[in-house]
Amino acid sequence: MNAVLDDLARHWPVYVSMPFVAALIGYVTKRVAIEMMFRPLHFIGIRPFLGWQGVVPKHGGRMAAIATDLLTANLLDINEVFARVDPVIITRELEQPLLRAVDGIARDVLEQHHPRLWEVMPTLAQELLIKQVQASAPQLVRDFLDEVRDHLDEVLDVRHMTVERLTRDRALLVRLIRETSRPEMTFIARAGIVFGFVLGLIQALVWALTRQPLVLPIFGGAIGLFTDWLAIKMIFLPREPVRLGRVILQGKFQRRRAEVARQYGELVANEVLTVPNLLDALLRGPKSDRLVAMVERAVGHAVDAQVSAAKPVVALAIGAQRLQEMKHAAAQRALAEMPLTARYAEGYLTEAMDVAKMVEQRMLALTPLEFEGLLRPAFRQDEWKLIAVGGVIGFLVGELQVLLMLG
Repeated sequence: MNAVLDDLARHWPVYVSMPFVAALIGYVTKRVAIEMMFRPLHFIGIRPFLGWQGVVPKHGGRMAAIATDLLTANLLDINEVFARVDPVIITRELEQPLLRAVDGIARDVLEQHHPRLWEVMPTLAQELLIKQVQASAPQLVRDFLDEVRDHLDEVLDVRHMTVERLTRDRALLVRLIRETSRPEMTFIARAGIVFGFVLGLIQALVWALTRQPLVLPIFGGAIGLFTDWLAIKMIFLPREPVRLGRVILQGKFQRRRAEVARQYGELVANEVLTVPNLLDALLRGPKSDRLVAMVERAVGHAVDAQVSAAKPVVALAIGAQRLQEMKHAAAQRALAEMPLTARYAEGYLTEAMDVAKMVEQRMLALTPLEFEGLLRPAFRQDEWKLIAVGGVIGFLVGELQVLLMLG
């Protein structure tokens, strides 16, 4: 015992520093583990083993699928979202750009497919024809929106759109997970300081009693391993509040349910299920051919109505084949103009659909286990590697301590 006290007196600065070094090990290993989850976005090194890619971007496809399944199965009803859109209001929002688009389409199609007829028509007749087409456009839009809404599952694949968006944009997937879990990441790093300091006190005591060189690297490795593992567990567990006297224990992520739900809803609404993204999925997604068929049919009916309202001699002069070509050309132009025209109603559509609020409300209704599934996959995949890295760093720092103390 006297030898231990004598060593403490001679090397007290070293013993005092041990808990603080251990706290530093705890913090550094946590920060490294956190960054390794998200960075780098692309593999850096020599494949297949020498190098690293962030866990989230590396498994982006699988994580995107998990996030999308949770979104589409529990958090979002796309039919309910579109049901909130009023065709009358959206037509009113689009009135002026719609009239301009119809004017351009009608003139271009007639000039291209029946230039002679268009040229011989008096200017007044041309304008009357354009006005007549424009007058029928609002009803055409309302009917088309009703048809799309009634057959939404046939023209829009939300799961495909979301997975593709998150997989293609790895930075977005990382942001979706990182922004939602930022307080948890901060907690992990800070917890490493506390856990490391406590273990450092034990480390100093064991070193004083044994003076074995292996004590410091072993404790350093244990601090890295244990604090990484414990901090991750404390994020999610316990799922339900557990009261211990005046203290209530619950996983940090579970306690922040209301805040997480609001953040996640806003991110999904502003980054994933935006009006431009949904429109792009309608026009270019795997089911877009069905939407194109709807547009062709709607425009075809509109052209037939205008032709039948004209004098029979005009309808006869156009001819069946040329009339069909005009229908197709008008439909293609309508599809091409759709993104630009719809942009004028983007504000109304975003407000009416209110994706953020729907996601938030439904997240609050999830069970604790379902709610955990929002973030848990980001940790579960290659979690052992993150913990192992913490252990290795802790071991190396402990070995450095031995060299400094015995050198």
